[in-house]
Amino acid sequence: MKNINRILIRAANWVGDAVMSTPMIRAVRKNFPKAEIFILAKPWVAPIFKYSRDVDHILIYDATGRHSGIWGVIRLGKELRQYNFDLAVLVQNAFEAALIAFLAGIPNRLGYDTDARTLLLTHGVPMNPNIKKLHQIDYYLGIIRGASLHSFGRNMSLNISVSERKATGDLLKNYGMAGHIIGINPGAAFGSAKRWFPKRFAEVCVSLRTQFGELPVLIFGGPGEEALGEKIRDLIGSKCVNLAGKTSLREAVALIEKCSIFITNDSGLMHVAAALNIPQIAVFGPTNHTTTSPADPKSHIVRVATPCSPCMKQECMEGHHQCMKAVTADMVYEKAAAILNKS
Repeated sequence: MKNINRILIRAANWVGDAVMSTPMIRAVRKNFPKAEIFILAKPWVAPIFKYSRDVDHILIYDATGRHSGIWGVIRLGKELRQYNFDLAVLVQNAFEAALIAFLAGIPNRLGYDTDARTLLLTHGVPMNPNIKKLHQIDYYLGIIRGASLHSFGRNMSLNISVSERKATGDLLKNYGMAGHIIGINPGAAFGSAKRWFPKRFAEVCVSLRTQFGELPVLIFGGPGEEALGEKIRDLIGSKCVNLAGKTSLREAVALIEKCSIFITNDSGLMHVAAALNIPQIAVFGPTNHTTTSPADPKSHIVRVATPCSPCMKQECMEGHHQCMKAVTADMVYEKAAAILNKS
């Protein structure tokens, strides 16, 4: 590929996937250092790329508004034509992603040749069963390698601005929080099967506070998880703030950076913590820890293999949540205590 001056990257649709795609996006930047790079993202994912050194412009794919339905996709393709892109790199695998790049008149279209979109790609990367077994970071980097481009490492990246850090510092000061902070993320947008039990999150925090003093606790979560956060806050007691449903994604990112330890389910915020190099404990049950584990040396997984896991289901089809029940509060506490003892 030559004379590449403007590049459109179609972002992944989930926060965790977006974070895990950052090494691939960095590789695009390094392979085409003089190109102007745009990223097309759904509104809930777009904040991940704010302040990215590898992205020049963020474009919003408003799939529930002006870009909804087939006519919305056609409209989006027409809107993108004005930018005269030379290359589209498709992180997202759907047929729709390739169709949008085609409708935008982008001459070079790179992505995996899945979902019956081979004819819409000019640079289709063959998908084989081994690729699907790779960690998601390597899966995304496979798009770059499939085009005979250099990959430039696996490290994820998230940038936080000076103003965000100041606002976060002011917020924590208002809550009277200083020193070591425990962050917990008891929710998971994927579904209830990925959620470890609220009572056990609380038990771990109470045990840590018994051992290390009354460390402040921040409870993270998205819209709809407010009640879950309140339940855990009531169990933990003083110096515990429920932020579930009360922060933007960018605010959550900046607050996670302030945590001494982060205890979480397999979730988007888990990958945020990994990208920020924050020590964390991630509880895994129904999802595949081989492909979606937090890719950072300071991250630790707690899981117990059961006959039905990983099932990759949003809800426990057996109704017993055995893979989560097998992970005890003591298991998580021991790993968390070891981390805090070293800090």
